[in-house]
Formats: sequence, C-alpha cells, structure tokens
Amino acid sequence: MRILDIIRDANANLLRNKLRSFLTILAIFIGSFAIISTSAIQAGVNGFIDSQVDSYGGDGYLAIVSKDSFDALEGAQSMIGSGDGGPIEYNPDKKQDGMSPITEEQLEKLKKVDGIDADSIVEQKTLSISYVTSKETDKKYLIGAEALPPGNVKVDTVSGGQLDLRADDYQIVIENKYVEALGYTNDSIINKKIQLVVVDQFKRTEKIFDAKVVGVIAPGVVSMGYSYTNNKLADDIYDENTKYYPEEYKNRTLAVAANYDSNKYSADEIKEKLEDIGLSAMTIEDIIGTIKTFFDVILTVFKIFGFIALLAAAIGIINTLFMSVQERTREIGLDKALGMSSVHVFLSFSLEAIMLGFWGSVFGIVLSMILGNIANAAFHAPGGFLESFPTFNLVIYTIQDIIAVTALIMAIAFLAGTLPARRASHKNPIDALRYE
Repeated sequence: MRILDIIRDANANLLRNKLRSFLTILAIFIGSFAIISTSAIQAGVNGFIDSQVDSYGGDGYLAIVSKDSFDALEGAQSMIGSGDGGPIEYNPDKKQDGMSPITEEQLEKLKKVDGIDADSIVEQKTLSISYVTSKETDKKYLIGAEALPPGNVKVDTVSGGQLDLRADDYQIVIENKYVEALGYTNDSIINKKIQLVVVDQFKRTEKIFDAKVVGVIAPGVVSMGYSYTNNKLADDIYDENTKYYPEEYKNRTLAVAANYDSNKYSADEIKEKLEDIGLSAMTIEDIIGTIKTFFDVILTVFKIFGFIALLAAAIGIINTLFMSVQERTREIGLDKALGMSSVHVFLSFSLEAIMLGFWGSVFGIVLSMILGNIANAAFHAPGGFLESFPTFNLVIYTIQDIIAVTALIMAIAFLAGTLPARRASHKNPIDALRYE
C-alpha cells in the first residue's frame, strides 16, 4: 500500500469518532497557536530592533569619545530634546557644555588596539546648530544633527528616501518629532526646505542653511535624538562652527566611529582596552540590550505555556489512540490474519497521531496569522499604540518558524502515538479476532 493511501486511511479513521478527534485537535491547536504567536511577536520585535541596529552599523559598532566628554555627551541628549515630549524650544541664554577632543596620540593608540578595525575608524562631526525653523512656523527648536557615518549605514525612514552623501545641495533626514512642530506632515515635508540656523556667539549674527528634507526618520528604540545631514551640509556648518578657531582647533577630533571584532572580543573587553588609553565607547547594546533581553524573557515565558498546552495535547493523543486501538481490535486482528504486517499496523496508527498533530498545528497557525495581520493593521491605525512606530510590525510570520512549529508538533504527536501504535502492532491476530 502506498504512503498516500495510508495517509488517506489515517484521516478517514480520525473521522470515525469526530468529537473525540475534534477535542484532541483543539488541544493541539491551543498549543500551536500560543507557540507560533509568540514566535511571530519575537520575530517582529527582534526584526524592528535589528533594523535599528543595522542603521547604526550593526553589532560591532562603537561610538568613541574622550573620557572627559562622556558626561557631556549624556547631558546633550536631554538638551536636544530626545525624549517623548517633542522638541524643546530654543533658549539663547542656555549654553551647551563643550567636549574634550581626542588627541592624535590617542587616535594612533586606538588604531593599534587588538580587535579594533583600524580602517573603519572615521571622525564624527557633531554639528552645533542653534535652532531649526521653517517658513510654516515662527517657532524655533533645538535640534541635534551630525553627518551620516560613511559605510553601509541606512537610515530607517517613515517617508522619503536616503541621503545623497555626495550631493552639492544641502540635504537632511529629520527626526519624526520635528515634522508637525515645523508645520508639515510626514509626506508633505519631503523635498521642502527648512532653516538650520547657527548663531555667531561673538557677533550674535545668524547664518542660515536652507536644507532640503529628503526623509523622515522612523521612530525607534535606537534613536539618539539626532537628525542626519549629507557631507556638503555637515562640512559647511562645521566650518561656520569653527571659523574663529585657531587652525589647530579646527582639526580637533571630538568623536570617532569604529568597528570591533565582536566574534573575538566582548564589548566590555573592548571598553576596558579603550579606557587604558583615555577613551570611552558606547555600543548599540548599551542602548537597546536591556530592552531586547526584556522582550526575549517575556516571550520565552509565553512559549513555555504553549509547550505546557502541547504536553496536555500529547496526553490527549495517547488517550485517543488507545481508545481507537480498543475499538478496532477485531479489525486489527482481521487485517493481520489477511497478511498485514506489524510494521504496517504500527505505521497506520502512527500516521493517525501525526495527522492529529498536523491538523492541530495548521489550524492554530492559520488562525494566528489571520488575527496577527488584523492586529498589525489595528495597532497602526490612528489611535493604535503602534501609530508612532509605523515600521514596527508587532507580529512577523516567517516560513522558517511555520515549518519549525509544524514539524515540532508533528514530532510530539508521533512520540505520543508510539505507545498505542506499538500495542496495536503487537496484537495476536487470533486473540484479536476473539475480542468482543
């Protein structure tokens, strides 16, 4: 008998007692629904976080400053308004603390640190912009901006596109929270010009840079509170910031970005090496590591509940098949008397168990995908809790997770059905035919 015939017969045998089979499949369905849903949520959360990490250069990325600048860097985040309350209005009487430069000696030592990719070290120009405004508002807002680091850095945008780093005009991708404050929507601000203003600290005159907005940065957990500019705009603003500096001060390096070998060293080991030469570093894990760990722990707990449900379902499979063997004892005896092998009998009952697992997992996955896609749409609708994070899909179903969950449940069902199938295959045909 062909395997397809055995599968067809296994499905037909499940329909002999529809209620019992339905209740067993329902128990499997609950477990599969819980596991695939938590896997999809974990994929959604991790996918969103990973996209944020990639936009900053990946797991091996380091932002490096002098030790003396580290506290000033942390304080700058609150000054530029990187919280949830929206941009902070410009106050001409409030000054920002300066940062200590990285010396040439430190840079040379940095290039020789084991684990640091010397070729990846690039200077980061943090620009001093007094405020940003637009023709649509009379308000002035503090803004933090820096040149987009070179390399394969892609800004996660909610509208618009990416910077052309080599363009001759002024370009900027701006943080989402500034859009409404400047009198626009995410779509209407694209290709509009906003005014970045640098106030001369000596003459109190203003230098205006008309920058074209080419993209709006999607809200995310990795946001450092910065907008990003192309090279032309960054260079000209930096020249304006440093026009009164002596030549040796103009060439100061306040911060650098670098990549380290994350396969060879941990972030803590690299930080210790940098501290020895008077430098401090921040990794992507410093920003989002705790958040990601928190989500992973919570979702693992939910998966455990799903496995508990599958354990209960496995007991149901054993009970279902034992009852089926009991009811079909004479039938088994007749089949064996007519020449059916013990292996064939074992395979028939094992496939019944596998089909229970298959249908339970399929129904659970299908319903989870339907509800998950509805949830994604509802959560991104106006008033939804993900409205502010348009690139964050709460659930993402991957073909790998679907196949893995289905295969796992079918394997559990097979193991659960092994004992009843073995009992059926070992029945003596004469005794089975006498069974009443």
